Amino acid sequence: MDFNEVYEKELAFQADRRRASVEFIKIVSDLWYDKSIELVLFRNQLINRNVSDILNLHEYAGEFVQKPISIFDSVEIAQAIKDLDLPPAKLDIGKLTYEYHLEDVDYSNAKAFLATKLKDAKEYKEVTPKDVVLYGFGRIGRLLARELMTRTGKGNQLRLRAIVTRGKVDATVLEKRASLLRSDSVHGDFSGTVCIDEKNSALIINGTTVHIISANNPEDIDYTQYGIENALIMDNTGAFRDKEELSRHLSSVGASKVLITAPAKGVPNIVHGVNHREYNPDTENIFSAASCTTNAIAPVLKAVEESLGVVQGHLETIHAYTNDQNLVDNMHSKYRRGRAAGLNMVITETGAGKAVAKTLPVLEGKLTSNAIRVPVPNGSLAILNLEVQKSTTLNGINKIMKKYALEGEMVEQIKYSIDNELVSTDIIGSSAPSIYDSKATIVTENGKNIILYIWYDNEYGYSQQVIRLAKYLAKVRRYTYY
Repeated sequence: MDFNEVYEKELAFQADRRRASVEFIKIVSDLWYDKSIELVLFRNQLINRNVSDILNLHEYAGEFVQKPISIFDSVEIAQAIKDLDLPPAKLDIGKLTYEYHLEDVDYSNAKAFLATKLKDAKEYKEVTPKDVVLYGFGRIGRLLARELMTRTGKGNQLRLRAIVTRGKVDATVLEKRASLLRSDSVHGDFSGTVCIDEKNSALIINGTTVHIISANNPEDIDYTQYGIENALIMDNTGAFRDKEELSRHLSSVGASKVLITAPAKGVPNIVHGVNHREYNPDTENIFSAASCTTNAIAPVLKAVEESLGVVQGHLETIHAYTNDQNLVDNMHSKYRRGRAAGLNMVITETGAGKAVAKTLPVLEGKLTSNAIRVPVPNGSLAILNLEVQKSTTLNGINKIMKKYALEGEMVEQIKYSIDNELVSTDIIGSSAPSIYDSKATIVTENGKNIILYIWYDNEYGYSQQVIRLAKYLAKVRRYTYY
C-alpha cells in the first residue's frame, strides 16, 4: 500500500466535501432570504452554520439513520428544491435525502422525487405576519430576541417590534441592554449586529428598529403609537401568573394575544408538539408555554404512555441554578435557595410532576417529582423512573424513542442522542427541548421498570419551544415537511 497516495486521495476528497459544503451553505442562504424556505437536517438548524458544522451534522445524520447521508446528496436535493416553485416552507433535507435513496428507483431525478413528496405545498395559504412584543428582557427574553431577529428572513412570520422594560430609557440603559444582547456568557456572541438609537429609544438589531418601551403597568401602553397592531405579547417577567393578571396585557392598545413563558393558572398550559392542537387560537387569547422541565419530559412521557402505558413514576430533575438563587449565602424566602448557587447542590421543589398532567391528563396523580439545583449555569437533566404496563427491553424502549424522534408530531421536540459521552455542556444550544440519552437508559430484568435520562437546555431549548408555540398561536406556520 502506498500510504502517500492514499493520503493524497483523502486530502482531495476532504477538499471536495468542503467545497460542496460551501455550495450547500449558499443554497441554504439563498432559499431562506429569497424564498423564505428554511432547510434543517434532522431538525438541526442550518442557517448561519460554517463548513465544519455542516459536515459534523451530516456525520450525526448518517449515524442516526444508520445510512450514509452525503453532503453531495444534500447539495443535489437542495438545488432541486431551489429549482421548484414552492411557497415559504420548513423542510427537513435529511429526511428527504434519506427517503430519496430508499425510493430512488421510482424517480428519474431528485426534482421528480421532490415534486411528489412536496405536492401538498400547493395547498399552502399565504399567512399574515404577526407583530411581537417582548414584555421583559431577562434570560429568556434576550434569547427570544436573538432567535426572532436571526430568523426574521423576509419578515413574513413573527416580527419583533418592541421590548418593554421598567425604569428610564436613556443612552446608558440602551447601551447596557444592547451589550447584554450582543454577548452571553453561556450562549456566546449574537450572530448579528446591535446598536442603539437614543433619539427614538430603540435598539437597531440587524438593521431593524426594535423600540424599547418603559412601563410599570401593561395597561398603560399604546402600542399603536409605534405602528404596532394586533400584537402577540410574550411575557417573560414572571410577574403575572394567572388569567386575571395576564388579562391586563389585553387592555393595552394594539395587543391581541398573550403568551407567558412560565406556568400559569386559569389558562391553557401548552407543550408544543404534545397538546397544542387541543386549543384553538381563535377562541383563546391567553396561553402559557409551561416550564422548561415540563417541555423536556412531556414529549417523552407521551411517547411512553402511548407505547407502553405509565402505571406510576418519579421525576428527579438535576437543574442548572437560576436567577432566583443567591450568588453568595444570604437571606432568601426559601432556606436552601439562600445558599451560594455556584458552590452547592440545592434540593428544592418542582411542580413539573403535577404540571405535566395539565398537558397529559392521563398522567394525573401518577407522578411525584423533586429537583436539585446544581452549580452549572445552564443545561439540565431529568431522570424519569417509570413503572410501565407493558414489559419492554432496553432495545425496545430505545426503538420506541427513535421512532418518535424520526416521525410524527414530536420530531421537533425529541432528539435521540447516540453519543457515548454526552454531558451537560454538549446539549447547550440544542433546539430540541427533550434530548433522549439512549446510552444511559436502564430497564429492569422484568421489563416493567424503566429509567430514562432526558437532557435539556433549560434556556435555549425552551426558547425554541416558545417560538414554535408563538407561530402556532399567530397562525404563521409555514408549509413543513418532516
